Amino acid sequence: MNPVLVVHGGAVRIVDKDQKEPVRQGIIRAATVGYNILREGGSAVDAVESAVTVLEDDPEFNAGFGSVLNTDGEVEMDASIMNGKDLSAGAVSAVRCVANPIKLARLVMEKTPHCFLTDQGAAKFAAAMGIPEVPGKQLVTERNIKLLEKEKHEKDAQKLDCQKNLGTVGAVALDCRGNVAYATSTGGIVNKMVGRVGDTPCIGSGGYADNDIGAVSTTGHGESVMKVNLARLALFHVEQGKTLEEAADISLGYMKSKLKGLGGVILVSKAGDWAVKWTSASMPWAAVKDGKLHSGIYLDDASITDLP
Repeated sequence: MNPVLVVHGGAVRIVDKDQKEPVRQGIIRAATVGYNILREGGSAVDAVESAVTVLEDDPEFNAGFGSVLNTDGEVEMDASIMNGKDLSAGAVSAVRCVANPIKLARLVMEKTPHCFLTDQGAAKFAAAMGIPEVPGKQLVTERNIKLLEKEKHEKDAQKLDCQKNLGTVGAVALDCRGNVAYATSTGGIVNKMVGRVGDTPCIGSGGYADNDIGAVSTTGHGESVMKVNLARLALFHVEQGKTLEEAADISLGYMKSKLKGLGGVILVSKAGDWAVKWTSASMPWAAVKDGKLHSGIYLDDASITDLP
């Protein structure tokens, strides 16, 4: 089986001109790191975790360092991961003071009998697993401080939620043994209520992986994504015989028509096909297969190059 890796940097309204190149390079870097793991015989789970870790460490993306701020000006993060081989899954929500929530989510999957830990329970588990605690302010960027201030001064900010604050990062992979996996991570939405949890850590909404079908990672307006179980909905349509592109279009179209919710999905099938689709203005993405790197941000700017 030829390995495949696809990553996304979140469905967003538009990428600022000064951010476009750093965002493009960040997404390509994540895809390259993840694919190299697959190329060396590594697992799909290892690949998606590593790719998402790269994006969590990059301040250009709304996950880990660079997460947006809640109404109290603090970072609260969500993440989940799933292994399509046995449907094992791990998730965390409302996590603070952890640099890489996706690593904690994987530990939940592999070191506990549970699927999902939150807030203080997740913090205690992180400490027990030896994950270093980082000062909360270390995860806050100047850009996100300004973004929160702007959001608080905008009227009808809540009404704009479906159109804004859609940033998430994610990855899907198929390894050489035919196993699929997904990982998704986010800082949520700007000016969210303390304790708000979106779709990202919810298995079936923020992502899903099943070796018999494929894997998907989602992004977009979290409340809308949860209401339609976007990830599992997309794979359902694949099960029904739709192509990946058709499944993505139908699922995203349903969410938009029912809820006016915008978003995006990345998918990989058990056969090694892949697709990226979004209904927002843009979605940074990259995909690697057979040594070819595909990437883009807008609908009309996809490029293909040889992977170094």
